[in-house]
Amino acid sequence: MSRKSVLSLSLLVLAVATPLTAAAQSEEPRRGFLAGQWEDQRAIEERFRAIPDPARLREYMEYMTEEPHIAGFGHGSKRVADYALEKFRSFGLDAAIEETEALMPIPTDRHVEVLGPEPYTLRLAEPGVPEDKDSSDQGLLPSYNAYAADGDVNGEVVYVNYGIPEDYEKLAELGISVEGKIVLARYGRSWRGIKAKLAQDNGAIGALIYSDPEEDGYYRGLTYPEGPYRPKWGVQRGSIMDMPIHPGDPLTPGWGATEDREKLTRETARTLVRIPVLPISWGDALPILEQLRGTVAPNDDWKGALPITYHIGPGPVTVRMRTAYDWQVRPIYNVIARIEGSTYPDEWIVHGNHHDGWCAGATDPISGAVQLMETARGFGELLQAGIRPRRTVVFALWDAEEWGLLGSTEWAETHRDDLGEKGVVYINTDSTGKGWLSFAGSHTLERFLNEVAGDIEDPERGVSLFEAARARRLETAANPDARREIEQSDDLRLAALGSGSDYTVFIDHLTMASLNLGFGGDSPGGVYHSNYDSFHWYLKFSDADFVFGRALSQLIGTAMLRLANAAILPFGFTALADAMETYVEEIRETHAAMESPEEIDFEAIESALEALRDAGQGYEESLAGLSDASAEAVLANVRVSELNQLLYTSERRLGYDEGLPNREWFRHQVYAPGFYTGYGVKTIPGVREGIEEEEWDAARFYVRVVSEALSSLTDQVREAERIVASLR
Repeated sequence: MSRKSVLSLSLLVLAVATPLTAAAQSEEPRRGFLAGQWEDQRAIEERFRAIPDPARLREYMEYMTEEPHIAGFGHGSKRVADYALEKFRSFGLDAAIEETEALMPIPTDRHVEVLGPEPYTLRLAEPGVPEDKDSSDQGLLPSYNAYAADGDVNGEVVYVNYGIPEDYEKLAELGISVEGKIVLARYGRSWRGIKAKLAQDNGAIGALIYSDPEEDGYYRGLTYPEGPYRPKWGVQRGSIMDMPIHPGDPLTPGWGATEDREKLTRETARTLVRIPVLPISWGDALPILEQLRGTVAPNDDWKGALPITYHIGPGPVTVRMRTAYDWQVRPIYNVIARIEGSTYPDEWIVHGNHHDGWCAGATDPISGAVQLMETARGFGELLQAGIRPRRTVVFALWDAEEWGLLGSTEWAETHRDDLGEKGVVYINTDSTGKGWLSFAGSHTLERFLNEVAGDIEDPERGVSLFEAARARRLETAANPDARREIEQSDDLRLAALGSGSDYTVFIDHLTMASLNLGFGGDSPGGVYHSNYDSFHWYLKFSDADFVFGRALSQLIGTAMLRLANAAILPFGFTALADAMETYVEEIRETHAAMESPEEIDFEAIESALEALRDAGQGYEESLAGLSDASAEAVLANVRVSELNQLLYTSERRLGYDEGLPNREWFRHQVYAPGFYTGYGVKTIPGVREGIEEEEWDAARFYVRVVSEALSSLTDQVREAERIVASLR
């Protein structure tokens, strides 16, 4: 039986076993609600879920992708912001553009040429596609890497594969240095900023990053416009700011860009690279790779899909790179809409998606932005019907995300005090397509999110989003043990968050519980950050009927309504303890596999996790004791507000004010992007990276930091349990 047949059979069984009906939904109150509340809440949710309209999603996207909307460049980003503002106000929401600023350099000169043996001048351009008018719009930004340095350099070329740490280790084994050379790296395996940082750290004078067809071109399938994948001259733009140090404006780390504080200079900014870097197409990379000689690529992992023998060099091919930028501070337009809560106006549920793109940006980010707008419209219709959420809800369309999460970071840093006091949950979306629900975030919300996903119907499969995602995970499980874990668990594990989208400042810096949601797995991403990420491409190769966009709006709107109206906020702590136990075991295995590692005593963390698990179970048992309690009596109890504050500030206990080594901006001690992974998460990062880098004192220090954070959280959970017991 084919894998597709297995999945179809699994879904059929699930559809029979777990019908998604109103009657099934009404049997028991969902997490956070008491018996006397649930029927009214369920009616509100059903009313909301009938509102999101695929036709409106398409309408919003068609307008917002009509012109390029690059933050800081031309008028496109402001045009989209003004459009969203008008829409939010037409929905009946209180909305405004909150303007800030950041350093956002635009290129004034880009030139790359092969000097020899066979001269060639790189095109550095993406040709328009006749059937896609947006691929040749006026106002498109040239292909470049934001925050690369000015420079005019000549040098021999060295091919460094993906340009990640293990590749430089292999080069060292081979006796090949990139000192004084221009490196050629391919996209993949890591974020582009890491490729630039490692090239610089290893002594390169410049870097070119190209898209090999093995990753997202003809090796994967037909290329655009015939198919969805990146064509010969397609280029992946993108920022190379050193975001593992901190995202946001490079000149204002940790504070809002418009605050009355002296900014750093470019020379003192820690997130700016010092060498010229440019992205290029495989069409432009081929004349370089064809002329490289020296060592042949040592194994298949170093070989892409181009019809050549991959050599490493150095030389004999030499290249000249010339780049220059204007280094201007430019405005950022965040669009913020809010509905003040009727009962707890000082408790905020925030949902965000960015609105700026590198080009037309249909997939990234408009596919996510339009569902946010439609979710906001749903809340507006409820408001006009007299249904106001009990807590305040905030909808944010961020600007300048593509540059390095600028809009969201500067807004959150500016509103740090309010968010620290009032921020309950941040829900993020970004690019979304079709396929299966992908969810990541704070493990304290794992049970809650699984439950919400179980109440939303998958648009294609006749089962809930939860059941469809579970069937997909079973089908794609890496091994029998992974499959067995899924089969034996009531919930699907949330992935841990690293970085790469606008949740970063909320979870990593402010330590506010956060989620990141979207659909994928059945729509390729072969035109990411190129001129071809257009409305035409999206209609042809992604969620053409916008039914997955509607489902995402239904999911997020339902989650926001539950968070906004819950009598007792739906946080839980046993899933966090379980996940962290897995992370500790991973770190133990890494430590044990090292040659001559120094001793690290994990007992403090393991004991703290055991105490947290016990406290979490006690809290769940106490909650269960409220099943027959009067909703009216519980809600009238003055201690409910105290309880909810303990719950939504629980994530704060996992922060450490001094942050991580060499990057104090990252305060969360369970989740962070890796120092050399860029977007990829490193769980329990202070300990894990201390061991990986053989910084033994740092590893031991962060064992203590993490265990103390867990103990502080455990005390807070136990206090919450005591309050719940008093409500019976």
